[in-house]
Amino acid sequence: MTDLADSRAQRARRARELARTEGPAAARIVVTAAVAWQVALWLGADQPPVFAAIVPLVALRGDPMTALGTSLQRAMGVVAGVLIGIAVLNVLRPSTATLALVVALGLGVGMIVRAGGGLNIQVAASSLLVFANTSPDAYALDRVWETAEGAAVTILLAPLLWPPDPHRALTGIADDCGARLTRALTGTVVALDAGPSAALDNLDRVNSHAEAVHTSAARAREAERAMRFNPLLRHQRDTVRLQARNIATADRLSAHLTTLAREVAALSGREDLAPDLARARRRLPELASLTARAIEDTLSGEDPRPAVTAARNNLAAYARTDSRPLAVALRRPFDQVLGELGQQPTPPAGGAPSPG
Repeated sequence: MTDLADSRAQRARRARELARTEGPAAARIVVTAAVAWQVALWLGADQPPVFAAIVPLVALRGDPMTALGTSLQRAMGVVAGVLIGIAVLNVLRPSTATLALVVALGLGVGMIVRAGGGLNIQVAASSLLVFANTSPDAYALDRVWETAEGAAVTILLAPLLWPPDPHRALTGIADDCGARLTRALTGTVVALDAGPSAALDNLDRVNSHAEAVHTSAARAREAERAMRFNPLLRHQRDTVRLQARNIATADRLSAHLTTLAREVAALSGREDLAPDLARARRRLPELASLTARAIEDTLSGEDPRPAVTAARNNLAAYARTDSRPLAVALRRPFDQVLGELGQQPTPPAGGAPSPG
């Protein structure tokens, strides 16, 4: 009975967590779709305006901070796709070859007609959907204006209905980036003493961390751009700008840490370099710890200068005691990381600006 009760309690907690995290996004979609539908009826739609309601379903289904770009991309893709479909069907009869031509043209135009994202497959999808209507001209008119109306409603309402909190989101992203970079750095130093196989495994992990940080930097840029269109969160703009800048720095640092991991993988286990590796094992842990502290201070919005200074002093002492090529190669990524951190603008007194 106790196990059953614990299981029910866990399911209830998961349900509450889902409602807390996903509920606002679902509510935004429901309200925006309903408003888009009603506005289309007011504008004179003589058929159920499903195309207007589809836009918020597509635009708001992912990261809510990208709703503007998704809506623009969808509207542009629909207009271009319908025009392609109509033009082709006015010249050619529906067939497999015609279908291939329409899809190819749609994908080609989708490489050009974009709204800050990747390939706009909406162009090809809208071109293809023209085939499903026996009266393509009427279909095109309905689909174009209803989609444009749905996109306009989505763009207007998305920032106002339960808007996402980019400051909170980027705080979590920055913490994750800091943890990943710290693990990449300290793990690489440990791998120096763990043999060639462990060093290669560590390189794979560091590459994975670097890829995750790069993805996070892209999300941070989206959040910063989204703030321009969110009047309710104007007071967070400076905070979000600082956080996005720090996460962009983390993205650059990940490249240097990948280089360090690659050097360690190449040098680990070299019998001819055993004395040099032994000296490096004695010096790198403290240098890595100080550098990790500087990274963590930067990503938390604190002033990294004291930690950067301490790490630079340690790096200089290491350089004075060992000028051999292996030591130079291992120090170079640390020097590059500290150089990046040293170029960071001084954060406001007390850390990151208050979101309030």
